Amino acid sequence: MVFARNSAMAFNRYLDRDIDAKNPRTQMRDIPAGRISANEALLFVIINCVLFIITTYFINNLCFYLSPVALFVVLFYSYTKRFTALCHMVLGLGLSLAPIGAYIAVTGAFSIVPVLYSFAVLFWTGGFDIIYALQDEDFDRGEKLHSIPATLGIKNALRLSVVLHVFSALCVFIPILLTPHNFSWFYYVGVVFFCIMLIYQHLLVKPNDISRVNRAFATANGYASAVFAICFLIDAFLRTNYHF
Repeated sequence: MVFARNSAMAFNRYLDRDIDAKNPRTQMRDIPAGRISANEALLFVIINCVLFIITTYFINNLCFYLSPVALFVVLFYSYTKRFTALCHMVLGLGLSLAPIGAYIAVTGAFSIVPVLYSFAVLFWTGGFDIIYALQDEDFDRGEKLHSIPATLGIKNALRLSVVLHVFSALCVFIPILLTPHNFSWFYYVGVVFFCIMLIYQHLLVKPNDISRVNRAFATANGYASAVFAICFLIDAFLRTNYHF
């Protein structure tokens, strides 16, 4: 995961270096600011891609065979703002591979079990990336870049973000509805906290006030993911070892 994320983020900075240089919000990123060169960033991408594929070889065959597919998805995202407003969902698709990838890494097989959590990540990421993109609505329009805020406007973009986050919340609730006796109260706490953080970020950002976008995007989602993951792991440990 670390190597894939390194590759994707560095490739995004490499590919968007000219765009970042024009955008006042991103002019101080490492490449436009001259702290690293474009070639150095590209070399970093290549090294991490190779390390990612090598690492999957030592996990199991299925991970290894699917590793180029995963890399394609996470790298392809960086191109999408050039031709589709659905770029936020492509980012979500890339991150949504994590639950499926983790399951395959542990079991060596594919299952429908982690797909629900992948959908949760897909909708969650799409929703919060729309919020993040509010900052660049005018710039994206001026540069003919595609995003939901640039296409629909801030008010409608926020409405769509709410819808996506409702779907995300449903995806983490559905396992409880299907098998209510299979979870400890730790999972319930994680789900409730996750949903509270989804609501909180929408209370922070309004159509006429996007000054707290970074708090909504980074802080709220950081807490949401960390607490839910911890609660999920504790729940899994208790159910596996103590039949809690």
